[in-house]
Amino acid sequence: MKIKLLGIDVAKNVFQLCALNQANKVLFNRTIRRAQLRSTIAKLEPTTIAMEACSSAHYWGRSFEAIGHKVLLVPAQHVTPFVRGGKSDARDALAICEAAQRPNIHLVPIKTVEQQDIQLLHRLRQRQVQHSTALANQIRSLGREYGVIFPAGIKPLISHLPEVLEDGSNELSPVARHALADQYQCLLDTRQAMGAFLLQIEQLAAQYPAYDDLQILPGIGPMTASAYIAAIGNGRQFKRGRQVGAWLGLAPRQYGTGGELKLGGITKSGDRHLRTLMIHGARAVITRGLKTRPELAQWVQPIIERQGFNKGVVALANKLARISWVIVTTGEPFDMKQAFKPAS
Repeated sequence: MKIKLLGIDVAKNVFQLCALNQANKVLFNRTIRRAQLRSTIAKLEPTTIAMEACSSAHYWGRSFEAIGHKVLLVPAQHVTPFVRGGKSDARDALAICEAAQRPNIHLVPIKTVEQQDIQLLHRLRQRQVQHSTALANQIRSLGREYGVIFPAGIKPLISHLPEVLEDGSNELSPVARHALADQYQCLLDTRQAMGAFLLQIEQLAAQYPAYDDLQILPGIGPMTASAYIAAIGNGRQFKRGRQVGAWLGLAPRQYGTGGELKLGGITKSGDRHLRTLMIHGARAVITRGLKTRPELAQWVQPIIERQGFNKGVVALANKLARISWVIVTTGEPFDMKQAFKPAS
């Protein structure tokens, strides 16, 4: 039984395996338990295995490649159109096989363990950032109920809160004072955890040569540089920088019919966390850094004048994503004058 392509519908405990032969006929389409999956795949002759790029797919991809198979990770949005009939694991596995054979499908490269480590730390730190913001907002709202107004910003809040707790002249009750003290300590612990995650991220990302080179770019710091490396790896899955901008969702949505093409807002596809970091970095550069970068100002100011501030920010974020791809894939140094020629 010669298997040309094996599609696997990945799940938590029960996996669906659909095998096709050279004539694209289904040899079998059956379920298998998680405990038997690795040994079952190891018994097969080296073949091509296709999976959706979903939870645990990178782990299984590395495992299957280690025993001699070729692994294709297909984006989920490309699999959905090939599901025929109602929803079922068997139909999903068959759809994965069909989608994997389509030409021009942009496959997802398998992430290394190091990339996943960096991405994991980013996600955990992001949760701490959200928790820190929620705690600060709650402390402010609770304080207002007792006539205590805290300054804007988390750092001013942290520096001002101990004084408020020690001030006996305000109207904080003993219960409220004790509760706010507990929340203050929770806020300090959360901020400390954020710093610890950032330190680990920097240590892991420093192993990549492009990490320091990316931070030379305006608007890209340790967080953005490490998130970029974790997301695209060596970048060879893209043929040109323009594809990176489109993958990140920084390209305008297109709608065309009858020979008429209309452009809408950005697609917001791809890695939302990385896209957010790129846009925040571009906005910071435009609002604070144009005076010290005349070449950059000469490039972005005409865009802002024609299209508005927000579109100028997105255009710069797109530009930075494309330049970053060149740095990652070629190792070429960043040249401000060459990279930011005036937009025509």
